[in-house]
Amino acid sequence: MYRNNTNQFFRVLAGLERDPQVRRMEQYTQHKGNPTLRHCHNVAVTSFRMAQRLGWRIDESAMARGALLHDFHLYTREKKDWKHLFRHPRLALRNAEALFSLSQKEKNIITSHMWPLTVLSVPRSKEAFLVTLADKYCAVCEMRGRRNF
Repeated sequence: MYRNNTNQFFRVLAGLERDPQVRRMEQYTQHKGNPTLRHCHNVAVTSFRMAQRLGWRIDESAMARGALLHDFHLYTREKKDWKHLFRHPRLALRNAEALFSLSQKEKNIITSHMWPLTVLSVPRSKEAFLVTLADKYCAVCEMRGRRNF
């Protein structure tokens, strides 16, 4: 069974979490008031743990960056705004691209995390697929009151 580089993953994740622009996600909430930055951190860690359990070799840096930036939309969703579900991945990508140089894999992680709702934005890598699954898992856990993973 393959073991990914845990130190590399958490080094990239922590570095990005220190960025002042990324820290702005603390100001916005989702899933019963959970700060967006915490949600993104939860998704990153959960997706990495899933890769470890499955024994999948992943790009640790791309997964950490894509997962942390997947909800970099910088607003709190209005409760009745269902369009948010379809448009926020593109907005998150636009915000992330304005600040960071992203690989194609990282871009796909961000844009496909709402699949299958976003039918045309399909996960094209193991990393994107895992982030998609972890996002849904974390959202359900957070809606049920769980905050940290």
